[in-house]
Amino acid sequence: MRALGFLAVVAWLLGGPLLGPASAAHARDPRWEFWTDDTTRYTSPWFAGARRIMIPYGCTEAPYYAHDSRCPGDEGFHHGLDIAMPCGTPLYAGKRVRVVDAASLGPAYGDNPVLLRNRKLGWDLVIGHTRKVFVQPGDRVRRGQIFARANDSGAPDGCHLHFEVRAIGGGLDTARWPRPLLALTPS
Repeated sequence: MRALGFLAVVAWLLGGPLLGPASAAHARDPRWEFWTDDTTRYTSPWFAGARRIMIPYGCTEAPYYAHDSRCPGDEGFHHGLDIAMPCGTPLYAGKRVRVVDAASLGPAYGDNPVLLRNRKLGWDLVIGHTRKVFVQPGDRVRRGQIFARANDSGAPDGCHLHFEVRAIGGGLDTARWPRPLLALTPS
C-alpha cells in the first residue's frame, strides 16, 4: 500500500496516472482540502470516475473567497462547485455544446479554462483548471466526447475542476447552482 501511495504522488508530479485507470481512480493529491462534510463520491457524465466535492456552491469557509454579505460571519461565496480529481482525468461533454472563447474569464480559472454554451437549454458552463483542451472556440462538441483533462492550473489546493453555470453570455453575478446540470449521482 505504501508503494501505491508513492506511485500516486509520482504520477501527480508527472501530470497523469502511471498505473492505468484503476490506480488513477484512487490517487489522492496531497494538496486537496475539503471544505464540506460531504464525503460522498459522485459520478457525472461530465468526468471520469467517482469524485468528491471539495468546495460546494454557495457560502463557504474556504479561505479563497472574500467576505460576502449573503453569508454568515466571514464566509465568502463560491460561485461554482469544485470537484477533486487526479490530474489528467478526462472530461466529457454531458450535453451537446458549442465552445465559446474563454479569454474574458481571467486567471482565477487557470491557464486553459473552457467555456461551453448550450443556447437551446439557456446556459454557459465555465470549467476551470483544465490541463489539455482538445477543442477550440466555435467547435461543436457532442455528448460523450472528450474535450479536456483536469489539472491544477491556477488552483492552490491541488488537482480539481471548477464547474460554474451562468446565463448565456452572463458574468459571475448570473452564476447558479450547478449540480442539476452536472447530474451528480452518488456512487
